[in-house]
Amino acid sequence: MSTVPPPATPTARSRRRTRTVDPTPYDFRRPIQLSREHQRTLQLGFDGFARTATTVFTSSLRTVCTVTLVDIEQRTYAEYVDSLGASTFMTLFSAEPMPGTGVLEIPLFATMSCVDHMLGGPGSEEQPDRPLTEIEDGVIRGLIDRLLGEMRYSLTPIVALEPTVTGVEYSPQFAQVAGAADVMVVVTFELKIDERGHRMTVCLPFSGLLPHLTNATSPGAVSDRERALRERSAQLLQDQFARVPVSVAVRFRPIVLDPASLTGLSAGSVLRLSHPASAPLDVTVAGNTFAHATPGTRGQRLAALIVDTPKEQNQ
Repeated sequence: MSTVPPPATPTARSRRRTRTVDPTPYDFRRPIQLSREHQRTLQLGFDGFARTATTVFTSSLRTVCTVTLVDIEQRTYAEYVDSLGASTFMTLFSAEPMPGTGVLEIPLFATMSCVDHMLGGPGSEEQPDRPLTEIEDGVIRGLIDRLLGEMRYSLTPIVALEPTVTGVEYSPQFAQVAGAADVMVVVTFELKIDERGHRMTVCLPFSGLLPHLTNATSPGAVSDRERALRERSAQLLQDQFARVPVSVAVRFRPIVLDPASLTGLSAGSVLRLSHPASAPLDVTVAGNTFAHATPGTRGQRLAALIVDTPKEQNQ
């Protein structure tokens, strides 16, 4: 004789539903992910690059420009290429000591606008959609070299990068930077030239960057001088912390009253305290009791004598 289990109650079913967690997809093409510590380290470096790049653009174009870090993410090279326009200005550079090639990409319209400003033009809203001429390439090369120099300086805490321009490409589909499935670190910036926004990106090989990120985020060996400085700092902090003034209160034990009793209070009313006559007073800081005391005087001023806690007296 088989028995049929009773149907689950609605409460049990709802409990099972609340415990259900949506599965997280796993991409086998990206077995290694950028950790939060790595992203934070890269953010610090590229935040500094964005600030210095703002100065480079503003001084070179002689107009108000801003560069803001937008996002740092891990993508395949195919995904990065698909996110770019059909034509753009891609500066390819060697990323020594990292293996592989890096990319500094600026939209072609923004590049032409930069050249227009640098040649004394107004940076009009209409710019040609074509490769740069030899003269225009020479003009923009100085700006690119300055940007790569600032990138090298900003990423020094992570890797001693020595970027060297190896080529220029206008079609992302023909830029032979990495394989389609190779994982890259893509850094996105917002470049504003005269309040007109443009999307600027930096693409670096993830496999070459990962060992340097790991070394930058891992605690390294501490020298004797650094250890002495840390001990000295800790001692100074402890000394200063011991001198911070705090408000101390010596009080009776609190009592609980209902709103009706509170509203009925008037001059001459008497409240019965729950504090025993033989018990010491509480010494509190920020509402926390840390000692006990008995009231008294010292000269012409009131005072409190610290005593043992009631538990210690009972022992």
